Amino acid sequence: MPFQALATIPYFLKDQIRSLIIDGTFRPGQPLREQDLEQRFGTSRSPIREALRLLELSGMVQHIQRKGFRVRHYSVTEIRHLYALYAELAAYGLRQIQSAPEIAQLETQLRELDEQLRQAHGAGDIDTYVARLRDSYLAPSRLLGDQALLDTLSRLCAQLEPVHYLYLRTAMGSLAYDRFHGGILAALAQADTGAAAEAARQGVLDMIQPAVSAQDAAAIEGEPG
Repeated sequence: MPFQALATIPYFLKDQIRSLIIDGTFRPGQPLREQDLEQRFGTSRSPIREALRLLELSGMVQHIQRKGFRVRHYSVTEIRHLYALYAELAAYGLRQIQSAPEIAQLETQLRELDEQLRQAHGAGDIDTYVARLRDSYLAPSRLLGDQALLDTLSRLCAQLEPVHYLYLRTAMGSLAYDRFHGGILAALAQADTGAAAEAARQGVLDMIQPAVSAQDAAAIEGEPG
């Protein structure tokens, strides 16, 4: 096998394991035994270990000395801190949108995402819904070309995605499709980026308690909350 192909195997495995974490197959606190993963994916231990290290860097898994890797189980305090930081940075990005052309461009982008969110919600497509909601919150930093903000928000998204997915898997049917972004669009329609920033901030903060409850309900028995 060419060297380039070999080098991509850990990244492929990382994506596969990540998907299994996000969809709840691997639950918060669950051990990720390298031997079991070798058998599941039909590969050797080295790329499995490298894939797990990559996931550790993103915050999705953790390595405990003498115990190995396991799906990250966030404490209530950690979840609150992560969501609070995400809320403030999302609001900060919106407050940086100042000019009328920027506001109009952002509103256009968010309305396109709004339609995709509506369709995903109606179809019960959680994967697409979570992805498009993430794009909505990342749109201001992308529009501004603020790579540092985009990278930080993207990392926070990756860390929170399994928890957020667990929450939406049980709650999406009872939520309005624009529950987390409708206020942003309404404020942008009035060219009020301050109100849009506050709507984004509050939308993220409103996720905290149901996300905590969803993770605790899904966690491996005996893992701390």
